[in-house]
Amino acid sequence: MADALTELFKQEGYDTDYVSDGENALLSLTNGTYDIAVLDVMMPKMNGFTVVEKAREAGITTPILMLTAKGEIDDKVKGLDSGADDYLTKPFLTKELLARLRALTRRTNADYRDDNISFGDITLLPSSAELMCNTTGQTVRLSEKEYRILEYMITNKGMILSREQLAIKIWGYDNDAEYNNVEVYMTFTRKKLKFVGATTKIKAVRGMGYELRCKNVP
Repeated sequence: MADALTELFKQEGYDTDYVSDGENALLSLTNGTYDIAVLDVMMPKMNGFTVVEKAREAGITTPILMLTAKGEIDDKVKGLDSGADDYLTKPFLTKELLARLRALTRRTNADYRDDNISFGDITLLPSSAELMCNTTGQTVRLSEKEYRILEYMITNKGMILSREQLAIKIWGYDNDAEYNNVEVYMTFTRKKLKFVGATTKIKAVRGMGYELRCKNVP
């Protein structure tokens, strides 16, 4: 079934990765490069309930749909209480599964599109693609890549994001973007932060990647 679903998702235009056990599922989620995850409950090494719980405890906000044969009400309640966003039992209709994935994706995109996103003393303004410093009131227009970099870093605040993660998230799996593109756009984005007078900074963590930091935020 996993192979069939992987092929189905790819046919529907999703860039899809498949892992065969709970430990690798959790590792993939903590990499932070996924827009949505589909989890079984009965997996080797770590069950789906535990994967969801540990992911949420780590601050991972990726929408998760649980797809499982465990269809008792108590199982559904446990899955949703663990932090899953949706729960679909087997057997299922393919069109219903795809509809639920679309709904979760729309919900997530709407959250990013309609709401201002803040961290430290900066706010992203989706309606105008601007960066604003909350203390100076200064704003500056961002390019699409600059906006997406800051959006991704704010939604993963507290995490060190590798160049690979940023390249995959901003440029996509099938893009030929070199990792030095990340460094170039980090430079552009830092200049925008400096221009508005923000104390929030993008810090390079040697050998690991980049982290968004503000002296007023632990």
